[in-house]
Amino acid sequence: MTLRISWNEASARRLERQFLANPAERGTPVADIVAAMLGAHAQVLSAAELSVGVRATGVARDEVRGALWEERALVKTYGPRGTVHLLSAAELPLWSSALPAVRSAASPPAPHVRVSEEQAEQILAAIADSLDGACLTLDELGEEVVARTGSWAGDRVMPAFQDLWPRWRQVMHRAGQSGALCFAPDRGRRATYTRPPRFTPLPADEALGELVRRYLRAYGPATPRTFAKWLAAKPGWATELFGRLAEAGAIEEVVFEGAGDWWIAAGDTEFPEERVRGVRLLPYFDAYGIAAQPRESLFPGDAYRRALAGGQAGNYPVLLVDGVVAGVWHQRRRGRRTTVTVEPLGQLSARDERELGEQVNRLGEVLGTAAELVVGKVGVGPHA
Repeated sequence: MTLRISWNEASARRLERQFLANPAERGTPVADIVAAMLGAHAQVLSAAELSVGVRATGVARDEVRGALWEERALVKTYGPRGTVHLLSAAELPLWSSALPAVRSAASPPAPHVRVSEEQAEQILAAIADSLDGACLTLDELGEEVVARTGSWAGDRVMPAFQDLWPRWRQVMHRAGQSGALCFAPDRGRRATYTRPPRFTPLPADEALGELVRRYLRAYGPATPRTFAKWLAAKPGWATELFGRLAEAGAIEEVVFEGAGDWWIAAGDTEFPEERVRGVRLLPYFDAYGIAAQPRESLFPGDAYRRALAGGQAGNYPVLLVDGVVAGVWHQRRRGRRTTVTVEPLGQLSARDERELGEQVNRLGEVLGTAAELVVGKVGVGPHA
């Protein structure tokens, strides 16, 4: 008999496995929390620090930075969707094999800009060689890449932010995804890059299968299309991948909210009976808000209009009430005090208001500041 799953059951399991139903116990390695999230979006590092901190008891931003820059248990690099993430260093053999095997849905650069696959491989090898045992700024890395490949790699032909970038940068995210590059500590106000510790990647098919199973355990039930959206991959490629895994018995189909073609990892059939209650505050581009689907259920009613930017999750920090988005919020730091302005989209109960105050205090602990709650109107633009 096909398993039938409701939104409340799926939501409760996702929140539990994301340490959002109950925070991780004190002493849980930061890298384990990041692994459970399948990476913390880190284009803005402070947002990644909050994503990890709100999932753990007693973890502040300094502990996340220590795991990243000192212990090297975390790596800041290009992860899912080619965007900057914190990943568990122990899982680089998985990520560095699975991500390059993803068939990207991104449009290729214009013909006069793009590089051939042979040229891309030259650039990737040059990046890896240049960063072996070194920490280089972007300009320094570019000089090394051009010296190892040719002047063609340095041609400024890529339109970006009202400027032109050198040709080699179009494969920079691939260098991060394949394990040739990761971020190093900033040098002043400039980012630097290095090469992560050497490791042996998993075979590509094994890595892709494991990534699907990990994704389904964290965010399932899911469809091939939602998996493709999470990775910015071609939907047809994801459908073929799920088909192969289903034939191998690695995943199984379920009925989710009355619809088929939703999948879970084989045998992973336990779901909580009770809906998760309570209030949570999630920062920009938190993994849960980006990966959990369907969006219409996670962002019900007015939340779909207010907390998404053209259907894209992550542009607003969100207020969760009982597992669904019920508002947005914004923080402003001045000295040793952070003001957290929360805009609920409906009436909060007395319990919700009390828990919201506790969540704001927790944000302050993560940030290392005193925190003050203001309930009001948040600015209308993304990142307001």
